[in-house]
Amino acid sequence: MRPRSEQTILITGATDGLGRHLVGELAAQGTHVIAHGRNAEKLRALRSEVDADVVRADFADLHQVNRLAEEILRRYDRLDVLVNNAGIGTGPDPTRRQESADGVELRLAVNYLAGYHLTRKLLPLLKAPARIVNVASAGQQEFSFTDPQSRRQYSGASAYMRSKLAQVMFTLDLADELRGSGITVNALHPATFMDTAMVRQSGRQPATSVADGAAPTLRLIHGADVDGVTGQFFNGFERAEPHPQAHKKVARARLRELSDELIANALMTEG
Repeated sequence: MRPRSEQTILITGATDGLGRHLVGELAAQGTHVIAHGRNAEKLRALRSEVDADVVRADFADLHQVNRLAEEILRRYDRLDVLVNNAGIGTGPDPTRRQESADGVELRLAVNYLAGYHLTRKLLPLLKAPARIVNVASAGQQEFSFTDPQSRRQYSGASAYMRSKLAQVMFTLDLADELRGSGITVNALHPATFMDTAMVRQSGRQPATSVADGAAPTLRLIHGADVDGVTGQFFNGFERAEPHPQAHKKVARARLRELSDELIANALMTEG
């Protein structure tokens, strides 16, 4: 990869938790960081503390994601790394099903669909040897094509795990699509139950620190030992096997078609 001082890296979900930690680490190394968030006050606070550009969008609204992509395409001429980190957990009430502004189940919308759309829109900026890093989870559950939006017997945990598997399926699918281009695509489970607002909101006791999750994520961002590695899922520093559905090309194609359809339907309406 290019020297870190010459790189431009976009990190989504950058105002809290893992994303915030990554911004601090990368900015301290002299990297040009673009930090995304949805809360204007948190973005102002981050900008006052760290030398980074900030961009704003609510990932529960695909019109805002689309505008974010267009803003980045206008402002920058290249991206060396895109880190899809923004996400939400099971929520304070995991029995309550929620929808995005576009009428999509909220975990699927924020954890997967927004990053899918943003990544595809920003591909023209990713110049080899660029990297895409998707922050997923070891908690994965088979994606249901008969009930993709979890309308039946809703469970926040199931919706979360399905959205995370969708991220991994997209990772492997895009890696195949881009193979030979010099752009790599990998996903990881950074650490288990990091000390973040998402974990605390779920009522779980944090088991690891944000720094524990940042180390393997930073390795995928700029580690020399993963040069050329693509289409992989990592559990921390180790390569791991994702849910078997991630390897099924037919399932990945169905997910791609569903994603494109959901996005097209959402963007047909006025934002």
